[in-house]
Amino acid sequence: MTAPVALSCGEPAGIGPELAAAAWDALRDTLPFALIGDPAHVPAHIPVALIDDLSQTQDAARTALPVLPHEFAGPLSHGTPNPDHAQGVIDVIARGVDLVRSGNASALCTAPIHKKALQDGAHFAYPGHTEYLAALAGVDRVVMMLASPALRVVPTTIHIPLAQVSDALTPSVLRDTLLITHAALIRDFGLAAPRIAVAGLNPHAGEGGSMGREDIEVIAPVLHELRAQGLDLRGPMSADTMFHDRARATYDAAVCMYHDQALIPIKTLDFDRGVNVTLGLPFIRTSPDHGTALDIAGQGVANPSSMIEALRLAQTMAQAGTTPA
Repeated sequence: MTAPVALSCGEPAGIGPELAAAAWDALRDTLPFALIGDPAHVPAHIPVALIDDLSQTQDAARTALPVLPHEFAGPLSHGTPNPDHAQGVIDVIARGVDLVRSGNASALCTAPIHKKALQDGAHFAYPGHTEYLAALAGVDRVVMMLASPALRVVPTTIHIPLAQVSDALTPSVLRDTLLITHAALIRDFGLAAPRIAVAGLNPHAGEGGSMGREDIEVIAPVLHELRAQGLDLRGPMSADTMFHDRARATYDAAVCMYHDQALIPIKTLDFDRGVNVTLGLPFIRTSPDHGTALDIAGQGVANPSSMIEALRLAQTMAQAGTTPA
């Protein structure tokens, strides 16, 4: 039996606590997970079971939300981050990483953080969650995947202006993205021979160079090199024909060249169930594909679908282990 999933609390003033509560209510003992956070932040109508070891999670989850207590300084106000909570949020993430790296947790699922709140309250030195996790793990390069039952997509370049994509799309960046994606599909998704579709950068994958030469001069040589190493790579493909039903049936993941090229298809196909997965870490990390939603926090109206899917995917990846199907 795999160890339970650890769920870090994220920003307490956001929707994380109520999503954890809703996820427990939906999953109960079918998918045991433990929340790392302050039990006082859990909605009052949800029963809580305080645990001091994750081995107690499965028994506790049958009747209550298991919580590994981490006391936070200062009061909670829904919708307004408390600067006194910032260091606690950071420490909970580090604690979750320790648990999964030690084998006490099978995977880490992270509730959303509020980056500005962490910077203001604790001088958080990282651009976001992913970079902090990479630093804790001691790795230099990680890759973002958005996954749902309908589609898995990986953007090669992420949060940069469209005008900078061409310069940022170097052979080394694309090579690393493809190799990390390929390895993760084997290790974490149990696929013995992953099939990866690779989008071109330009319309019609450059149409023979008449609409840009990046597809010919940057993307195609990397694909040729990695195919020689045994990777099953299709492309560069015209992105406008990659995401219909028949096309998606021919590959296991799509690697795209920039943020919107990857995220528009998955958010159109399966907006509520998309999950953020960080590839390239020495452990499994998933997260719901949304932010802290401070504007609706504490109102009980947040949709828990993405959190539930993030926990389910974390468990599925942990069970896939290192033995390909």
